[in-house]
Amino acid sequence: MWGQLCVRASRRKARGVRGDAGMVTSEYAMGLIAAVGFAGLLYKVVTSGQVRAALQAVVEKALDVQF
Repeated sequence: MWGQLCVRASRRKARGVRGDAGMVTSEYAMGLIAAVGFAGLLYKVVTSGQVRAALQAVVEKALDVQF
């Protein structure tokens, strides 16, 4: 009896895994659009004047450190 229950449970589990194996094309497209949008937003933030000035200040401060 116990063996039959284990076999049934493993079959159900295997069917569940096979049924949802990966993304479909529309999901890939939505993921790609989201990634491109995020990359564009990040590029705009990093190249803005305030962030550029802050990064430049950090680099200059690091270069002026006395050892």
